[in-house]
Amino acid sequence: MSEVTKKTYKDTLNLPQTAFAMEAKLVTNEPLRLKKWQEMKLYDLVQQSRKDAPKWILHDGPPFANGDIHMGHLTNKTLKDVILRYKTMAGFATPYVPGWDCHGLPIEHKIQQDLGKAFREMSAIEVRKKCAEYALKYAGIQSEQFQRLGILGDWANPYLTLKPEYEANTLEVFAQVVENGLVYKQLKTVPWSIANQTALADAELEYQDVEDLTVYVEFGIANPGAFKAKFDLRVNAKVSFMIWTTTPWTLPANLAIAAHADIDYAFVKYERNGDAHIAVIAVDLVEKVFSKSQVPGPKPEILKTVKGADLENIEYRHPFVDRVGKVLMADYVTTTDGTGLVHTAPGHGEDDYNTGIKNGLEVYCPVLPNGRFDSSVPAWLTGLTVWESNGKVVEKLKELNVLFAEQKYLHSYPHDWRSKTPIIFRATEQWFVALDRALLPL
Repeated sequence: MSEVTKKTYKDTLNLPQTAFAMEAKLVTNEPLRLKKWQEMKLYDLVQQSRKDAPKWILHDGPPFANGDIHMGHLTNKTLKDVILRYKTMAGFATPYVPGWDCHGLPIEHKIQQDLGKAFREMSAIEVRKKCAEYALKYAGIQSEQFQRLGILGDWANPYLTLKPEYEANTLEVFAQVVENGLVYKQLKTVPWSIANQTALADAELEYQDVEDLTVYVEFGIANPGAFKAKFDLRVNAKVSFMIWTTTPWTLPANLAIAAHADIDYAFVKYERNGDAHIAVIAVDLVEKVFSKSQVPGPKPEILKTVKGADLENIEYRHPFVDRVGKVLMADYVTTTDGTGLVHTAPGHGEDDYNTGIKNGLEVYCPVLPNGRFDSSVPAWLTGLTVWESNGKVVEKLKELNVLFAEQKYLHSYPHDWRSKTPIIFRATEQWFVALDRALLPL
């Protein structure tokens, strides 16, 4: 009788077999794998294998060389590495030359922090030398950190914006751009630090929750008779466009009112201070406006509604400046807050600026670099800071009986990352390259 071999239950199953280890042991294996890639010069081998293939170039925007890498760098470089590997496998030659931005405020700011008071006693040349040393140090550190992530690239030959040959090539190309008439200067509204009297990049802004004074203001129709006739309003009342703003100090620079062509607007009749008024407000915001304002009197009455497009080019008169503006159409207008009609000052807001440029408005900015008003505004504002003027503007609106309501409003507002003070938006002269004509051969 043959001996019966005992088997476990798992031995009776036809399971697949694998040569993969049961544990990844990444702490041990990752450095070994990276070392192997470096020793075999994997990046060079990949490029050699595709030397005759069509090129697919990724223009990598360089990070600042001002500290260790963070999660933003990791996400950025990993996504680019994935794309390059995919394009390589798709048959393209994908050379990748990493680089670092060795100029700019972030690096100077780090040096200023490290040196403290000694920074102010240094000459410009000494500061530049310190900045260069710092940038080179962290370009090297970041290079090691990126390679540790397994990013493939020509790490032995990076581009650094402080290298003389890089600067020379940049100047040569820029000279050609200038010679072709592609460079011009014009005003553009940018984030502005009053404390440091400099323009700021978006990356240099920190947002904090602040409570600001907001106002609802009645901008009187320039020709009320024609307005009433156009919309068949047979009512003896003052007619106006009602706007809302969290920055009363920008009202002196108002040049237009923005509305959305597809939003429904109501002509709302109400009483204020014993007078009858008709104000144009977005239908969806009427209840919100009147519930927040708590203006006493009879319940407001909607006389009729129109589309925003029907309001285009209707003129209004500025409340306290001898100026007439028009209603313009803009897609960014919403019914989330305010009145659905946006006070527009091209010199003090990005959306305002774009609307102004589109409609041929002046980029009017009456605020000096130090945050004070120049002499182009009414005398009662000249010389005041923008923050001092908020209260003055509200007082004037009350005096002229055009202030519908005022209230405190909690919102997120940008601050200068260095001074930690609130910024303003202000038009300054900026250099531009005409990209719509930049396809001309250089």
